[in-house]
Amino acid sequence: MKKILIVNGPNLNLLGTRETAIYGELTLADIENNCQKLGQELKLEIEFLQSNYEGQLVDWIQQARNDADGIIINPAAYTHTSIAILDALKAYDGLVAEVHLSDIKQRESFRHHSYVSLRADKVICGLGAEGYEVAMRYMAEQLGSL
Repeated sequence: MKKILIVNGPNLNLLGTRETAIYGELTLADIENNCQKLGQELKLEIEFLQSNYEGQLVDWIQQARNDADGIIINPAAYTHTSIAILDALKAYDGLVAEVHLSDIKQRESFRHHSYVSLRADKVICGLGAEGYEVAMRYMAEQLGSL
């Protein structure tokens, strides 16, 4: 079974209560439950993580070099600031899908640039929580687990 690491960045632990008009009403736990169910369907092992700390995200990405076939990452605010996350992803040889609940290109200008997109094999923006499912289906297709 192929393993997918789903990494979530800062403030995503507040989903469901924070700016619901932008991010929706689902909690991160709801999204994780949906991902775990879809993972079973797609024959993917899912490890779902969240941290508000950049270094923790970098550590998880580095660990994935040894045990994950793909990374789905919603770097949240680190999208626009973290060269460290970009560098960790560049050192990772597997598939990378970048997910954003909102369409970052339709938001404030400082959100338009994504360092992570420089490494991502696929970028999914503006689909809300469904973006995670689109990324998982992409991973399953690319990894031949379907």
